[in-house]
Amino acid sequence: MTVSITHCWKNVQSELNATGRASFWLRALFLCAVWSAFFTGPAWAQSPSISSVEVTELRVEKSEGALLLQSSLRLELSGAVEDALQKGMPIYFLSEAELSRDRWYWYDKKVGAATRHYRLAYQPLTRVWRLNVSRDPIGATGLTSSLSQTFETLPEALSAIRRTVNWKLAEATDIDGDNKYTLIFKFKLDVSQLPRPFQMTAGGQAEWNIAVQKTLRLTSDVVR
Repeated sequence: MTVSITHCWKNVQSELNATGRASFWLRALFLCAVWSAFFTGPAWAQSPSISSVEVTELRVEKSEGALLLQSSLRLELSGAVEDALQKGMPIYFLSEAELSRDRWYWYDKKVGAATRHYRLAYQPLTRVWRLNVSRDPIGATGLTSSLSQTFETLPEALSAIRRTVNWKLAEATDIDGDNKYTLIFKFKLDVSQLPRPFQMTAGGQAEWNIAVQKTLRLTSDVVR
């Protein structure tokens, strides 16, 4: 900015010596605007960052008489979502897993499922991040029925959301090794839990578009 002001002032002095006062101010304003735009650039030229999410690990293990889900996400929040969090607005995420058995004569049969609802919020007074996790929608049941954790930084809070460890999908006795099974895993930002004004706008904006789905066919060594 110092370079911009220096060049601008030199041009202003040159114009003052060469022209009358009537045209001086118009030329001076034009020159300053050109130099400022050259060195700083328009604010809208910088595109906002985009949220992204990817399933990096998805597997099912049989342990202690049950089928357990393990998963990992690569989750990055856009500047718009982080800004809303910093201003105190809670953000909700939903993670779902459904296990089904193939049936050639009808729709696949659901044999197991697991769901987690997340509420992530920043508390300015204590400067901590609070994460609530529940099997039921937190907006409907409130925070009393959820598990609460606090973190000092946003990356630490997001790490707790990114990993799924030992989610029970079904009892091992409900699984027949002679059949084929499919797991469908979904993760998304739950726009329906946002304040109503955001529900109307966030759904159509790329900065708020956080959703992923992955399908896994279970191998015989898992279901047997």
